[in-house]
Amino acid sequence: MESWLKQEYAKVLPASAIGTAIAYSLKRWDKLSLYATTGILHIDNNPVENSIRAVAVGRKNYLFAGSHAAAQRAAMFYSLLATCKYYNINPYDWLHNILNRIAAHRISHIEELLPQNWKTTTSS
Repeated sequence: MESWLKQEYAKVLPASAIGTAIAYSLKRWDKLSLYATTGILHIDNNPVENSIRAVAVGRKNYLFAGSHAAAQRAAMFYSLLATCKYYNINPYDWLHNILNRIAAHRISHIEELLPQNWKTTTSS
């Protein structure tokens, strides 16, 4: 593709939209093609964008949370639910279980109730 871009760039006006796009690509060719030389990089970041979509959509909703503190609590709740999703935990089961246990749970061990720890510390 790099050789094709070089050939086509010679045929277009540098200030045209396509000329600008080709020049942009050629100037960054090493970085643009790096993903093809390693097995750890992906051609796009769609999985990351999909994982943060709820936050991006929620950002507008936070404006109507009522207060800054309420928006922060909503963001924390979203974070906990996203952690459940990441660890393949049913959010309803996790929330139901911890709300029934939290009053009697020692505050010094509260991290045991976080989704990433809950799965391994509970049998329900």
